[in-house]
Amino acid sequence: MSSGVEIEGLTGDIRFTEDGRRRNYTLDVMEMTIHSAKARIGEWSDSKGFMAVPAKYVRPPAFSVIQRNRTYIVTTIIEEPFMMLKTGENGEVLEGNDKYIGFCKDLADKISTMLGITYEIRTVKDGHYGADNHNGEWDGMVGELIRREADIAIAALTISSERERVIEFSKPFMSLGISIMVYKPKKQDPGVFSFMSPLSLEIWLCVFFAYIGVSIVLFLVSRFNPTEWKLETNGLINHVSVSNDPMWFSLAALFQQGSDISPRSTAGRIVGSVWWFFTLILISSYTANFAAVRTVNRMVTPINSAEDLAAQTEVEYGTLSSGSTWNFFRKSQIGVYSKMWDFMKNRKHVFVKTYTDGIRRVREKKGKYALLIESPKNDYTNERKPCDTMKVGRNLDAKGFGVATPLGSPLKHQINLAVLSMKESGTLMQLQNKWWMERSECPRNSGDASESDDELSLSSLAGIFYILIAGLVLALFVAFCEFCYISRKEAKKCQISLLDAMRAKLRVTSEVQQEPSTSRQFRDNDSMPKL
Repeated sequence: MSSGVEIEGLTGDIRFTEDGRRRNYTLDVMEMTIHSAKARIGEWSDSKGFMAVPAKYVRPPAFSVIQRNRTYIVTTIIEEPFMMLKTGENGEVLEGNDKYIGFCKDLADKISTMLGITYEIRTVKDGHYGADNHNGEWDGMVGELIRREADIAIAALTISSERERVIEFSKPFMSLGISIMVYKPKKQDPGVFSFMSPLSLEIWLCVFFAYIGVSIVLFLVSRFNPTEWKLETNGLINHVSVSNDPMWFSLAALFQQGSDISPRSTAGRIVGSVWWFFTLILISSYTANFAAVRTVNRMVTPINSAEDLAAQTEVEYGTLSSGSTWNFFRKSQIGVYSKMWDFMKNRKHVFVKTYTDGIRRVREKKGKYALLIESPKNDYTNERKPCDTMKVGRNLDAKGFGVATPLGSPLKHQINLAVLSMKESGTLMQLQNKWWMERSECPRNSGDASESDDELSLSSLAGIFYILIAGLVLALFVAFCEFCYISRKEAKKCQISLLDAMRAKLRVTSEVQQEPSTSRQFRDNDSMPKL
């Protein structure tokens, strides 16, 4: 290539040396954050080499001494249970720090006591946590710290690399992650005939027709087989009839019971053997499936993980329209989370301005909307009335809340030590239990409660009691009909009225019960006493 070659490219003039090397060009030096965000930290040129670019926010040297004679401004944001407004007794108007309660209020009290300073709580003016508007300006609590309008930020403020560039964080005082909040499915009461649910209607019909078919085949092979006939005093007798042997034998085998008469022929025993094998498999399958159906039907949740959300479109899901959770999905390189972000950005209506709006949408949609929310807020909401939300799956990421201070603040080191000390002593865990578990408004499942859930309730087996009662009533009705029918035959035979025949039959029955020998005589002679 000849000397002085120069062409116009997309990035400007491109010049080459005689040996084909680029000359007179500059490269930007970028730094990648943990969320794959790029930050320009310098440039490199073929003539000057590397040159650092001055940082936009320079960390000034920290003051070595904390000013004890001043009141530090603590910026925060109203969010349950971290910071809430306190209602005075008898309509009393509270002022200053006394009008606030919550986890972060208790945390601020303990930090101020350990550091020996006084503070004043002020809520953030714009109601935001803090985000970069891409022009180098930050809003929310982060912006107030940058502009030195506040000295400390104690709130549910997530530690992130972008925020760490412009402010300083203490060690996390609470670990958390993005979680999924869904509407809690109602536990459906079992139906009256829920005991039939392990087998489909088609199976029950097939079992019924199989019972009829086996009874007919058993009748045929036994009725026309010489082995089933027995020689008695009255001649050859076959005890097999439609109502006597086959039907009763098949029914007894189906319920794994025995009967007085069993097939004697080889063909009849083959029929009985295959029917026994059939009932063995049927009853075993029913028993196993009945336990499985009861376990599955206790509470079925269609969404159990982020993968479930990403794999469907029926249940919508979203998060806050700005903040660390929104940034997590926007910048994530993980396939599942990238797919979820594509779903959300194409449906702008799934984003919510506040967690309160998102929680309300979860409750109103009743299973058709899931909220991607930080786990502490999720756990707290699930313990509040009306107790109709729940957390599903594991956390999607791992991060923490930290106490924030401006760059170079002398408070950072002391606050850091205070947070670590409270974490080691269990103070932070006590505060978390105080504002999450102890203030729960929902009934907790104790060990006894879990055991009672495993017990069968009356409603789940009410059908078998109805069948039992119906069978008893039917038996009484059939017995009454048989009594009337036999009494009518006796009345015609003896030419007496039906009422007299029924009275005579009742009297004879009473006498037979009192005299066993008479009962044996009637059974042996197989005849009724004359009326």
